[in-house]
Amino acid sequence: MSATTVAVEYKLVVMGGGGVGKSALTIQFIQNHFIEEYDPTIEDSYRRQCQVDEDTCLLDILDTAGQDDYSAMRDQYMRTGQGFLCVYDVTSRTSFEEINVVRDQIIRVKDNDRVPIVLVGNKCDLDNREVTTGEGEELAKSFGCPFLETSAKKRLNVDECFFDVVREIKKSLKEPGRVKKEKKGLNSYLKKVKGGDCIIL
Repeated sequence: MSATTVAVEYKLVVMGGGGVGKSALTIQFIQNHFIEEYDPTIEDSYRRQCQVDEDTCLLDILDTAGQDDYSAMRDQYMRTGQGFLCVYDVTSRTSFEEINVVRDQIIRVKDNDRVPIVLVGNKCDLDNREVTTGEGEELAKSFGCPFLETSAKKRLNVDECFFDVVREIKKSLKEPGRVKKEKKGLNSYLKKVKGGDCIIL
């Protein structure tokens, strides 16, 4: 039996400021339709099986509350998430500037600066743009992650942004040595401290 018939599960988390279109992107991806009006999300979870490159994947997607909304579960879903879509609205510079905060939170919780992330500039079908494509590309370059501009309304790059997160997760799983090395280094340091060795920094 071919290994591609077995679906591998991936946990994705959609993050970003309030009103940037996180739910619209997610529902367009899951249900193939655009929602014009909806209540602000608290947290919703969706599942979809799909083909990403040669692999059958089961995507467990958490659509989160906006960054301006308090969520006691935020650290928890950052810990359990394997990959993250960091979404901003190209018509809102504020939402773009919030992305640095979002990424910093993810890295702090995961304690790893190589977390699988895709930067997403949503609402690119609108004319009243405040953030250029070049600015998005530069930010993604500084993060070392893929970048896509999307339109949930026109279904532009919707599938691709989710698939890119899966690809980033798969890449990270192929290079576990660096994470193990970092953990080993930290454990060695803690043992020295507990053992009473004097460490001068």
